[in-house]
Amino acid sequence: MKTILIVEDTEINVDLLTQLLEDDYNLIVARDGEEGVAMAIQYLPDLILMDINLPGIDGYEATRRIRTNDDVKSTPIIGLSAHAMSAQEQKAKEAGCNDYLTKPINDEVLFNKLTEYLG
Repeated sequence: MKTILIVEDTEINVDLLTQLLEDDYNLIVARDGEEGVAMAIQYLPDLILMDINLPGIDGYEATRRIRTNDDVKSTPIIGLSAHAMSAQEQKAKEAGCNDYLTKPINDEVLFNKLTEYLG
């Protein structure tokens, strides 16, 4: 079973993602950017769902830091944000995100992206 690291500080979003994904994936959760970077390096997940607006270092910086580590630099990262502006998506991709989804997350779109990146 593939492992997904969820980096998200809002409990309701963690609960929603957990309910959607727990039957098909092993899930690990980080509550801020620093913890997300550490857990990515420690657990080597198959994919990372990265909230952009996090306490401490934001999702952009956490993604940049993950991309500097040889063990996880090629791990797919999907940025998650409530901001639907194309500038935010571009900034996320420049930081190293492979993809970008807006909240509230559309279940079908999320599963299509997971299939695209994880098979």
